[in-house]
Amino acid sequence: MDDSKQPTWKVSPSLRRHARELRKKSTDAERLMWGELRDKRLGGFSFKRQVPIGPFIADFACHSVKLVVEIDGGQHFADAAERADAARTAAIEARGFRVIRFSNADVMSNRDGVLQSIATELAARALTPTLSRKRERERAAREAKQRPDQTTSKQRHSTDDAD
Repeated sequence: MDDSKQPTWKVSPSLRRHARELRKKSTDAERLMWGELRDKRLGGFSFKRQVPIGPFIADFACHSVKLVVEIDGGQHFADAAERADAARTAAIEARGFRVIRFSNADVMSNRDGVLQSIATELAARALTPTLSRKRERERAAREAKQRPDQTTSKQRHSTDDAD
């Protein structure tokens, strides 16, 4: 099975345990961000925290729009860590997610700006509801039925005026 087609919820018990531990050991920035994202507080979108996605654990994920939010501490700004983060981002994005990253400092000093950036990304990725093909055909048939009736009634009015 292709790696991008595997469901995100099928993870090893050890990775699931590790994610649970990370939830207990959240950083201050992650706790503040979780307070803003939980319970559908940001635009009505549901987020989960410390979510296993493949072999990685994402800080926050919104599955409905496939968005991952990462909050990075100072250790992520070393060259080796940046390369590892780029590989991690590529692997998560290969599963259909979009990854956006913020630093702990951004969250602590500019929380409103971070939330606005997340809200903008959510709005851009939000799916617009589409009708099923059957409902589309039914709607098209109704509209087609209404069009001849409108032209017939106009013809009657013009005939009545001629009398």
